[in-house]
Amino acid sequence: MKAYYNYKSSVQFCAILLFIIVFVAGCSSTKYIADYQAIVKHVDIDSVDKKFDEEALNYIQKDIRPTSTIGINVLIYNIFNTKDGKYKTSNIRPLGTPPPILDSTLVEISRNQIEKFLNSKGYFKAKVSADIKVKNKRAHVHFNVNQGPSFSVNKVKYQIADTLVKKLYLSVKPTFTHLREGMRYDDDSLAYERDQIYQLMKGHGYFDFARPYVKYDVDSNLNASKANVTLYIDNPADKAGHQQFTIGETNVIIAPDADGFPDTYADGFSDTLKLNPKVFRGLRYTDLSGKFRRNPIVRYNFLREPETYSVANENLTYDRMYELNVFKNVKIDYNRPKDSSNQVLPVIQLIPQKIMSNRIEGEVPFNAGTVGFTLSNTYTNNNLFRGAERFEFQVKGGLQSRIGQGGSVFKDIYQRDFSVSANLTVPRLMVPLITAQPSRRGGMPRTIFSGSYVYALQKDVFSRHVYLTSVTYEFVESKSKFHSLTPLNFEYRFGNLLLDTTSSQNQDIIRANIYSILLLDRRNITLGSKYTYSLNADKLLTNQTFVYFRGNIDIAGNSLYLASKISGNKHNPAVGDYSEILGLPFNQYVRPEIDVRWYKSLGGEKQLVSRLNAGIGYAYGNSIAMPFEKLFFAGGSQGIRAWQARTLGPGNYNRGDELTNEETRKALYGLDQLGEMHLEANLEYRYKLLNKFFGAKLKGAFFLDAGNVWNVSSSSQIKSTYFDFSKLGSQIALGTGMGFRYDVEYFVFRFDIGLKLKDPQFSGSDQWVISKFFSGSKTFKDDYYLRNSPDRYRFVQYNFGIGMPF
Repeated sequence: MKAYYNYKSSVQFCAILLFIIVFVAGCSSTKYIADYQAIVKHVDIDSVDKKFDEEALNYIQKDIRPTSTIGINVLIYNIFNTKDGKYKTSNIRPLGTPPPILDSTLVEISRNQIEKFLNSKGYFKAKVSADIKVKNKRAHVHFNVNQGPSFSVNKVKYQIADTLVKKLYLSVKPTFTHLREGMRYDDDSLAYERDQIYQLMKGHGYFDFARPYVKYDVDSNLNASKANVTLYIDNPADKAGHQQFTIGETNVIIAPDADGFPDTYADGFSDTLKLNPKVFRGLRYTDLSGKFRRNPIVRYNFLREPETYSVANENLTYDRMYELNVFKNVKIDYNRPKDSSNQVLPVIQLIPQKIMSNRIEGEVPFNAGTVGFTLSNTYTNNNLFRGAERFEFQVKGGLQSRIGQGGSVFKDIYQRDFSVSANLTVPRLMVPLITAQPSRRGGMPRTIFSGSYVYALQKDVFSRHVYLTSVTYEFVESKSKFHSLTPLNFEYRFGNLLLDTTSSQNQDIIRANIYSILLLDRRNITLGSKYTYSLNADKLLTNQTFVYFRGNIDIAGNSLYLASKISGNKHNPAVGDYSEILGLPFNQYVRPEIDVRWYKSLGGEKQLVSRLNAGIGYAYGNSIAMPFEKLFFAGGSQGIRAWQARTLGPGNYNRGDELTNEETRKALYGLDQLGEMHLEANLEYRYKLLNKFFGAKLKGAFFLDAGNVWNVSSSSQIKSTYFDFSKLGSQIALGTGMGFRYDVEYFVFRFDIGLKLKDPQFSGSDQWVISKFFSGSKTFKDDYYLRNSPDRYRFVQYNFGIGMPF
């Protein structure tokens, strides 16, 4: 039984559904409220300085802020939380958002908060009034603002009793202060100054220093809208000044298990717990679990005797202990010595988390033409050698089958994959002949040893085996800057070509040398290095405005080629005469790739994202083509979403024109549409649809994708696949669509619907396939099937995924 899809009916259904939603959403919520109530439909603030306008709106109470024009959140709330023509008062379901019902008390609170906000920004004489107009149970709230003059800081005076504190503050003040004479008065600047003083004192040994010691006196009774500011730093009660403290003996104590410390330990370890009697270099290490070696843990304690106490070292110790990924709770307390000396004795309490875990994951990738599954099992041990070494062992397998040709779902399996991998991550840099000390900057450095085996089978085409081994160093320069260096990357590949080389149709394939298909049949090795740099990856899940960058480069074969040249060996790869190591030819290539994105916050939970992703692989020296696994593809849930992965390009490539029979197209599915270069651009608008949708947020997106893959070397003899800048406009694919993101806080389920606009496999005006979608789609698809069977043309592509596309 064959399956068909009526796209015209689908479009009509979607249009009718959209009309119904808009119509129902337009129904007023006023019919559910009492006669004396009103729904707030509009709120505005008049005569506020433009730079404070958006911030002032945030001081309006949320319960009286109007919803969006369509009001889908309110619509959902009305469906589930009304009964007998009224809003429910009990058993309210957490779906949607209730309408903003007018409340004069909230209006007054909002008016007062706006006035206080303007006062804090230097408008000391600001006055705000509220005007409410109600008609047909619909309310308009207008806040009228008389800002008055903006006050500036005339003079800044300092009253600091402790001379050492005053000297320290005034010497460092120019590096951080926001409090300057002549500036517009702003409470935020004073609060910032207080916090910076607190951090400064706590970073220079003043353990007992607290923010309330910093006070301000503001005198605005001057002419010309100016104010004098006096900053006070008080001394502790009954003391002549602030005391500086140094670090004394440190105790690091690990709880017996993940349940933590027994209650009897809570009031003092020294009396209730038998500590390790040995103290080495001012640190006593007590492991009640017996699962951790000393050095890998205490290496990341930065509270060391006899250094001056610093809150920065305390925070750094917290960060590093958590980054070890073996402790679920870290707590640092301080004891005081009995002799009343100016010392603090840190007690670092560590509660271990579960060491071992096992995770089973599955995925079902499908579209209208293929279906498959991937199943994996991952075993993790976070403390393999008792030094917070993370070991992962994964077994993964999957298959892909064509559907829609009759028979069972997995009758026509064309692809099988299997892999085994193991990774060992050590929480420090393990560099030969160099002892790397723990850094106080950035994040936790790591050394990763990896090994894997991958087997791939493409029915009637090839089988492929790949062994990979690498050593990688990861280190964080700062919170936003990440580096990954792989100085050693070794890969060994071998496979078998399953094509019948005596067949005339296969001879055509081999003669054209489509994507170096002959390389699938030979053994080779790769010895090279990789480097990756990323910027602002820590902000990807925020709604801020920022630029994200990720660049990586993969280089292989240069050292081996140089050694071959020095040895005097001469070879000619163009005629199949390759330099060899251990009796095997080696690959030589360079493969850089960049990903640049601009995230623009549009207020609330709205965001505009633009992206440029480009890469190129170039084989040279001892190679005439890139390794098969290093080629690029277009399409998929994270690329040009109107195409299934590996079904777009390269260039103007058309399978029906270049592969002249059905069996060849069937055999090479997913293999013949790869390229040595790719260029992709994306534009996506993200917004919130429903604030409460079965316990999570439902967000929406509209997107526009463009790009393709191309060949740049002579490895392919099909001219339509080559990159030609003069023909770039005709070689670019264009797709659009919409999507939904179900955000459950820890991860996002994503569903995108992509629609093809322009398809480069056609020529001239025929590339604009969107015209065929609305008129003559059945005839167009039938004609396409006659030329490209078993491939069917699909205007719409569905994409499921976890996480954001970029």
